Amino acid sequence: MVEINLNDAEFFAHHGFYPEEQLLGSRFLVDISVSFRPTGSLLADEIDNTVNYEQLYDIACEEMKHTRKLIETVGQSIVDAIKNKFPFIDHVRVCIKKMSPPLKGKVGHSSVIITNFID
Repeated sequence: MVEINLNDAEFFAHHGFYPEEQLLGSRFLVDISVSFRPTGSLLADEIDNTVNYEQLYDIACEEMKHTRKLIETVGQSIVDAIKNKFPFIDHVRVCIKKMSPPLKGKVGHSSVIITNFID
């Protein structure tokens, strides 16, 4: 089993339930983890035998551009896009952290984790 991780990919986006959040935008950090059984030899040193984390970043980047009320929706969209791009994966986990959420007190971040085990 191989696990590929992309951590703390940073984005500025306009997700939020309240109109002010969608207008002003926020800073988000995205973590992605995928696991799979290699179909080819990793010793072949070929990118086609693994999950390209550059493509994981590109998927997250594209989905973060679409303004949504809930980061749960964004997370599920990232998971779905990854599953479509890499149908051989066994597991995908996406964590989206909203930095300094607009609350009454100081909070470092709020987060949502979407986990999908593929049968």
